[in-house]
Amino acid sequence: MTVTDGPAVARALETSDKVASHLHPEGSFDVDAHPVPTGREEIWRFTPLKRLHGLHTDDATAPLGTGTTEVDVRVAPGVRVETVSADDPVRGSSGYVPTDRVSARAWAAVDKATVVTLPGDRVVDEATVLTLRGTSMDSASAGHVVVVAEPHSKGTVVLRFEGSAVLADHVEAVVGAGAQLTLVSVQDWADDAVHHTTQHAQVGRDASLRHVAVSFGGDVVRMSTSVAYDGPGGQVEMMGLYFADAGQHLEHRLFVDHNEPRTRSHVDYKGALQGQGAHAVWIGDVLIRKVAEGIETYESNRNLVLTDGCQADSVPNLEIETGEIEGAGHASTTGRFDDEQLFYLQSRGIHEDEARRLVVHGFFADIIRRIGVPVIEEHLLETLETELEKNV
Repeated sequence: MTVTDGPAVARALETSDKVASHLHPEGSFDVDAHPVPTGREEIWRFTPLKRLHGLHTDDATAPLGTGTTEVDVRVAPGVRVETVSADDPVRGSSGYVPTDRVSARAWAAVDKATVVTLPGDRVVDEATVLTLRGTSMDSASAGHVVVVAEPHSKGTVVLRFEGSAVLADHVEAVVGAGAQLTLVSVQDWADDAVHHTTQHAQVGRDASLRHVAVSFGGDVVRMSTSVAYDGPGGQVEMMGLYFADAGQHLEHRLFVDHNEPRTRSHVDYKGALQGQGAHAVWIGDVLIRKVAEGIETYESNRNLVLTDGCQADSVPNLEIETGEIEGAGHASTTGRFDDEQLFYLQSRGIHEDEARRLVVHGFFADIIRRIGVPVIEEHLLETLETELEKNV
């Protein structure tokens, strides 16, 4: 088992006005400002570029369209869902700017966006669910979803990705002052799908965001999630679950930009791997700027290796410009299946297959219980059972 735990050593940055980090290249909407990656770059060194179906190249090699995914919507009462043109100012209202070539290409290729708006000063109990279903692997497509939680609103939006597709998309979340948004993204693709998704949230004054990422399906899934604050007092909780099978590549990259004082963030991701060639990547980074006095942050990633032939890369980072904070730390563990736990359960008459299920369920149980969306929790438990059956 490999373990890192504890507060990070402060790392001096060049300026508080600009992200001076090898993990975060300068952003630009201009595709040509982002060179075609070779795999030697820090942000690409874990990604199997040859399996991206050309998403990282250019329009001549791999043109991006918009016609290979269908969107079904189940709208909660009071929530507005509309389609807007690509030049609508709601796009980019989160402050997001592409920091890699795939994201820049997807931004330029989109001709419309789906906008979900939670009305201000209102609690919406029912979740709004968008199902994005891939219909073809013949060509690549781009997509864009914007979720706006108006001030002092409260609600849940679920994005479900399924089917077969080569998709590069953006998801933006704008969380207004005092709002409470739960945003769940479930990557439940068919085995051949390729998904490069970039999700960015702006969290307003005294607002809170709970972001949940679940990746079980797909051949290659590369998910970059970032958060910045638009006022003091904002709180962010980022939770993730992933289960990589033989030959599958699941990559999660997280960036929390503490650019306002008295903000909070907590990141907790757990993953399991089984089968030859299963590969999971988790890159976590928290930037604490000079102005971000009084903040508190913690990030954690834990990986459970169930069989031989798997690889888990876990890299937590803290970049700190001020020591005037409440606390900052990180933890990362990667370990094999605990044979002692298995022996303990078997010694009490539990069959080996059932014992393995109990151990894995216990590993994921804490996060599943905290999601707070019953229909998603039930789906995850069912999917987890299906994954475990592949190895028993």
